[in-house]
Amino acid sequence: MEAIKRRTYEVIEVSSIGDASSRAYDVLMTTTVIVGLVPLTLKTDNFYTTIIEIMTAVILFIDYCARVYTADYKMGYKSIKAYIAYIFTPLAIFDLLSIIPVIYLIFPIASLRLLKLFRIFRVLKLIRYSKTMIVIANVLRKVKTQLLAVLILITIYIFVSAMLIFQLEPDLFDGFFDALYWATISITTIGYGDIYPTTDIGRFITMISALMGVAVIALPSGMITAAYMNEISKKKSKYEL
Repeated sequence: MEAIKRRTYEVIEVSSIGDASSRAYDVLMTTTVIVGLVPLTLKTDNFYTTIIEIMTAVILFIDYCARVYTADYKMGYKSIKAYIAYIFTPLAIFDLLSIIPVIYLIFPIASLRLLKLFRIFRVLKLIRYSKTMIVIANVLRKVKTQLLAVLILITIYIFVSAMLIFQLEPDLFDGFFDALYWATISITTIGYGDIYPTTDIGRFITMISALMGVAVIALPSGMITAAYMNEISKKKSKYEL
């Protein structure tokens, strides 16, 4: 049984050179994910999308069960804690969420319709089967603390500028959410033009927000680029050795 379990783990993980079975499994899962996203390109479901959803859900459910079954190999230690720890890893959570849309087919209740949107989580499964995506995931993992700090900074600034403009030009907004919307599109320098200040002080705050947006957007871009180049350099050094 242990040999079967070990082989199962080798097959469902990203294929190594010469492992035809694992490579075939990677192709199967990649195809399943891509085909499973087809219903999202259509306005309504039909017989064919239903068949696609059922088949996709079955394959993804088997894959999820196999990954939980071999979680002790994935986590690197033999214990019930390994299975519990794996279930709460981000990719395992996304795997489970990607299966949930089939519930709407079983119980087509209007309140469950939003579950169909969970199909989009299937895209994240492609991370496992693309070397480029694996590199990007490693890069994001390394700079997650810095990115979180930037995100907190952006969030604080959006709320502060929204509160300022909401107090200075209250007639411009129906509610505080509209002010948050204005602050967000201002700091991202999108500027749709549907909401815009009419006073000089309001326009001044908008100018500051736009300038802040240029600086803030550049921060995570620089962090990710530096970490990506560092990751590529490490891989090149490893291959040269």
